[in-house]
Amino acid sequence: MEDKSAAESLVPLFKLERLLNQDQGGRRVTLLGAIDGKPALLTAERAAFPSASKDLEVFHKCVANINNLGANDIYRWYLASSGQGEVTSPDLKLNLIYPCTEQHIKKYSPQGVRMVTETPELYKEHVTPYMQKKRDEGRLNWVFNILEGRTEQEDVILRDPGDGANPDDGFLMLPDLNWDRKTLTSLHLLGLVERRDIWSLRDLGKSHVGWLKHMREKLLDATTKVYPDVEKNQLKLYIHYQPTYYHFHIHIVHVLLDATSTQATGKAFGLENLISQLQTMAGGPDAGMADVSLTYFLGEANELWTEIFKPLLQGDNEDTNHSP
Repeated sequence: MEDKSAAESLVPLFKLERLLNQDQGGRRVTLLGAIDGKPALLTAERAAFPSASKDLEVFHKCVANINNLGANDIYRWYLASSGQGEVTSPDLKLNLIYPCTEQHIKKYSPQGVRMVTETPELYKEHVTPYMQKKRDEGRLNWVFNILEGRTEQEDVILRDPGDGANPDDGFLMLPDLNWDRKTLTSLHLLGLVERRDIWSLRDLGKSHVGWLKHMREKLLDATTKVYPDVEKNQLKLYIHYQPTYYHFHIHIVHVLLDATSTQATGKAFGLENLISQLQTMAGGPDAGMADVSLTYFLGEANELWTEIFKPLLQGDNEDTNHSP
């Protein structure tokens, strides 16, 4: 059996021939090469970040070569290097929220998850007022900055006036702040609509089908034009519900992007499936997604859970316990 020192001595002898594979986030690579003239495969994966406060402080002090990619309102994003001394290629993607809110802290903290069903009645009576409250808090400033041409204009990939049915049907597309702008298999773009009366997919109706189809076609066309190594059938388009912010937007991602919880059932609704549902829905042009029940998941720190669904559930349980 090979001893420890013999095994360790092989890695420095590895002679690279070519990159064989790389995961979507660029955290793992498989290299093809040779050791002493014999073919060898070497897979390298970044270790997990340290969790001890002392180690995190050391890590933070080692971050160097910080290059700002963009800034909008309280959001900023960067590429950086984790080493010190000589300049190295960026190996870190940094997002900074400053100043952050208590809501941000809750969102990014570990928490349990609950599945809930939102009926049309519950949406109208409880969720819509919650959405209005959030919009009134000014959390859409960064969206309006983009739409009104104040920030990130150099990043806009597409501006389209819409399908002509409504003068307010325009939309634009730009990179999502979570994308590093270079790894195509982790491509993530964002389509933002100009109109402000559609807060979420709940506001979509049968009358919007033509507009949605037009947006889908233009978003796909623009993406493949700007990134010619990506084909249309390598892209996924989806809408979140509940979304992080209440201004209608569409996510455009590469099919190989790591399918985290943001793309999971109970969070992401495929655009094509949504269009089909609206097309086949019974009723006239006013019928729409506000008329159906939607099941999705919420973090236990999410205000929708703490302020709406949990109290309603506890009330139902109390009524059941006190029933004769």
